[in-house]
Amino acid sequence: MADDVRGATTIAREEIRLWPRGPARTLPCVGPELVFSPPEGVAAGTKMLRNVSEATLTVFTPDPGTANGCGVVVCPGGGWRILAWEHEGLDVAEWFAHRGFTAFLLKYRVRGTPADPAEFARASAAMQQQLSAPRPAAGAPRRMDQLLREESLQFAREIAADDGRRALQIARERAAEFGLKPERIGLIGFSAGAFLVADVAMDPQGAPPAFVAAIYGGDTQGRPVPPEAPPLFTVIAHDDRLLFRMVEQLYMDWTDAERSAELHIFARGQHGFGMVRQGLPSDRWIDLLGDWLADRGFG
Repeated sequence: MADDVRGATTIAREEIRLWPRGPARTLPCVGPELVFSPPEGVAAGTKMLRNVSEATLTVFTPDPGTANGCGVVVCPGGGWRILAWEHEGLDVAEWFAHRGFTAFLLKYRVRGTPADPAEFARASAAMQQQLSAPRPAAGAPRRMDQLLREESLQFAREIAADDGRRALQIARERAAEFGLKPERIGLIGFSAGAFLVADVAMDPQGAPPAFVAAIYGGDTQGRPVPPEAPPLFTVIAHDDRLLFRMVEQLYMDWTDAERSAELHIFARGQHGFGMVRQGLPSDRWIDLLGDWLADRGFG
């Protein structure tokens, strides 16, 4: 059984190891797992994880009488090197559980980072400076490989998708235990987690998820969207110059394939807002998602 990983209003009922006998593929030089909080940025002071080498699912179940028979796998972001565990994970899982969903919070594997906090901070600042360089809208990348071409990054993305597929498989296999129907389990991901859920939707290696919510991230890597692709909900802020064109392209790829999709673009919000309240219209993205899910018959 899992510890009380939130301590607010919802207690996680169980933690499930994705690969108890070990995964087929691993990331090199990762560990030990560490908890930290960024000192600045949109999500300053929130709980985050790094050096994650053991993939798990933490299960959040709704109160009796509120369960709606639907499930969702929640995938935090973090550039495949950290996990934004609180505002893109725990808070999201709680939001779903309070609305009758069974939420499976995925801790997927990420690349290794320096164990020394000061060295990690320097490396993070250097990366952030590179990624936040001014970009004209017309030249903004439409695919991740136009922005970052590191082989190690692509491999980490593949490992994350492996964990995402396994998480969906486990949620389906154990659906009856949680009062769920396997065909009513979807995915939501943020930033790198949005790429994870898009990758699983593009190549589920099984039945597709019931729905996909790709929050400020995701691309098709130039591949055709499959005819059975699930309905897509996606959100981006226009001042997120790193990814806003990618999300627009993801929406166009989905709709060009005649698959159902809904896109919301906010003027402001920056990247990585998750469940952080900024006093902006972008704070309402989660309510729009709830409306979309209800309209699709979930919840």
